[in-house]
Amino acid sequence: MRTILGLGRSLWTYRVSPSHHQGLVGLYGDFVPRGGLVFDIGAHVGDRVKAFRALGARVVALEPQKPLYRILNVLHGFDRKVTLIRSAAGRAVGEATFQINSANPTVSTLSEEFVAASKGAEGWEGQVWDRTETVAVTTLDTLIEGYGMPDFIKIDVEGFEAEIIDGLSHPVAALSFEIVTMSKAAGLAALDAAVSKGFDRFRMSLGESHTWSGSWTGAVEMRRIIHNLPAAANSGDVYAKRT
Repeated sequence: MRTILGLGRSLWTYRVSPSHHQGLVGLYGDFVPRGGLVFDIGAHVGDRVKAFRALGARVVALEPQKPLYRILNVLHGFDRKVTLIRSAAGRAVGEATFQINSANPTVSTLSEEFVAASKGAEGWEGQVWDRTETVAVTTLDTLIEGYGMPDFIKIDVEGFEAEIIDGLSHPVAALSFEIVTMSKAAGLAALDAAVSKGFDRFRMSLGESHTWSGSWTGAVEMRRIIHNLPAAANSGDVYAKRT
């Protein structure tokens, strides 16, 4: 029952609001060309898949959680330009233990550090990762070998972003990764991983605002921005590109 209620909240939050969809289309329009290819890592209930398709892109979407993968199949399984894969991503192909939050599946994660950081964190009271599941893990390089070079990669995996970026060796033009203020170390690690792959310009969008919170900047300034984010900001996405 907790899982059903959690999924219902996610669908209501991310799939019902027209303004949410329109905001995503506007934000991603700068990165996703019509006829291009996008990797959606951590597809959740597919709100980003919907936006990428509205922009005319093909989508390869990864989601390791079985209930969410079933929802994605219902919503997008009929679309020949959407490839759904029940898998997580990381720095190496294999298997890993997935920490599941049944009441709030959007924060389920491969990162034990993320779960540990939530203990006592402001705004995370009552969050419980109540079970685990072994899931398949692939890499961005493996996806590129199978589906081609993406124009954009969206990564939203609750503290495991750096490991996924570590699994990339191809010169992708742009990507985004989530940061969560209660686990800034994970966000800073993802920033360092992106820099190590040649990304040198960064910009942030906070929460689900779908607006920019500042201009494009270098890694040193983005590190300062992440470090200084207040707990109340909760989360955001850092966009990275190459000059």
